[in-house]
Amino acid sequence: MSETVRILVIDDDESIRKTISMRLEHAGYKVDTAENGKKAVEKADANFYNLALIDFRLPDMTGTELLTALKDTTPKMVKIMLTGYPALQNAVDALNKGADAYLIKPVDSNELLRVIKEQLDKQKSEKEYSKQKVNEFVLTRIKQLETQGTDKTKPENKQSANAHQT
Repeated sequence: MSETVRILVIDDDESIRKTISMRLEHAGYKVDTAENGKKAVEKADANFYNLALIDFRLPDMTGTELLTALKDTTPKMVKIMLTGYPALQNAVDALNKGADAYLIKPVDSNELLRVIKEQLDKQKSEKEYSKQKVNEFVLTRIKQLETQGTDKTKPENKQSANAHQT
């Protein structure tokens, strides 16, 4: 049984939060919401989220400011920026600040689900790759330590060391 994916939806518009939340819950995700950046950071500090959907314009900070704050709480969280005010510079800023994707409102729910799945698959692949690299490092390090241990205890090494001392 796989773990449930947790998503944080951050938008100051209650109807958007509810609509997106219902669609995501229907798709099997566990959803939490926040109406501003401060609450989003508090929730991300207290809970783990695989992914955050972030409105570009929030009442207390910009979405790009929130990207930076969320990176500090959960660095590997997927962050998707949503905006009703598309501008090339906003998209560039969001991607430079750590957004994994950038979607324009009103977003088609099928497109949103596709992008979420794509980003979560990428996150999972990166996690598996990281696990593999850690395992490889540990196995290599164990082998190094074992080799160092046997080199120190080999009789010929002790004899040759004694011969050099005399």
